[in-house]
Amino acid sequence: MNKILIIAIVAAILCLTGCSAANNNQTDDTMEGTYMQISQEKAMEMMKLDDGHVIVDVRRQDEYDMGHIKGAILIPNETIGTTQPEELPDLDQIILVYCRSGNRSKDASQKLADMGYTNIYEFGGINTWTGDIVTD
Repeated sequence: MNKILIIAIVAAILCLTGCSAANNNQTDDTMEGTYMQISQEKAMEMMKLDDGHVIVDVRRQDEYDMGHIKGAILIPNETIGTTQPEELPDLDQIILVYCRSGNRSKDASQKLADMGYTNIYEFGGINTWTGDIVTD
């Protein structure tokens, strides 16, 4: 009788554990992507590398025109939705993202990660940038 009870308990535990694992896998398949938040100093170091990275300014056009980081392309946060931006064709490319204060860059970075981009580095806002800023 004790053996039957033990077998029944073990079977119930395995069944519950198996169901739980199946649910976890389903959740993992639908998890949103992530991005890495880095310091501006680290971003400066990364910008010196010839690794095919792209610097993305997610502010508005008027803000970008007032001054931006050299080499940055403009993709306003408001234009980033669920469709991959044509300026960013490679989902595995290193993308360095900034805005004015760091709020929009976090939002934009998360949206890009949710689209499947895998190498996103958010480094805050240009208002605390100590590197060079260019104007057009």
